[in-house]
Amino acid sequence: MNVPIMSELFAQGKKPEYLFFVGSAGSFDDRAKKISRAFVKILNHFNVDFAILGTEESSLGDAAKRAGNEFAFQMAALMNIELFNTYEIKKIITTCPHNYNILKNEYNELGGKYEVIHHTEFIDNLLRDNNIDISLNKFEGKTITYHDSCYLGRANGIYNAPRNILSKLGTKTVEMKSNKTTSLCCGAGGSQIFKEDEKGNSRINTVRTQEAIDAKAKIVATACPFCMTMLRDGVIEADKKEEIEVLDIAEITAQSLGL
Repeated sequence: MNVPIMSELFAQGKKPEYLFFVGSAGSFDDRAKKISRAFVKILNHFNVDFAILGTEESSLGDAAKRAGNEFAFQMAALMNIELFNTYEIKKIITTCPHNYNILKNEYNELGGKYEVIHHTEFIDNLLRDNNIDISLNKFEGKTITYHDSCYLGRANGIYNAPRNILSKLGTKTVEMKSNKTTSLCCGAGGSQIFKEDEKGNSRINTVRTQEAIDAKAKIVATACPFCMTMLRDGVIEADKKEEIEVLDIAEITAQSLGL
């Protein structure tokens, strides 16, 4: 896919403007890999000067911190900060709100200060700056609803960028009952994805999926690999796999651009 590697470029005396931090989900989860590929297609399409760390990339330590292991988090963070500083990295893009949040709001406490950009913000700016007008709507006749990620929305106030993208791409959108500041969690944040279900009436992702069904959406748009996993599971559990598709904003954008 013509993905530049930071160490190779640095050895040639080049310093890419952006580091695309792929993240654990985007690197290893089969479904999330498709999000990473879609975003790289977009970056290449717009000739963005970026690189990834490749095999040098490791976990940011978010799951450890959320689970209460501050020591493991700080070890991971200090190691990553040292690596970032070696390559003189100033700007970081990520497709994961969990990575976005910890890099932006918690790495700076340990000396890691960077301009951190979520991929929905970056795509929104690309479409705006390049005055992109999609004349051929790849999703014509399909209603799309957007699910707000907790760490993107309530934690960091990013609500408009994903919706701006869908609007620019000419898609028909509808809001779920719970949206923006009142959006429901998918059930995976705060390391919950690694825990067994607790006793209760319903799983959170089941309740959230039902809101998408009630909104009569044919596509649920996400901006987080964890939300992707939980909502896909919800759709399968509701036996709606043939009727409702779950796609990341990057995938919707790439398909709309014909990439």
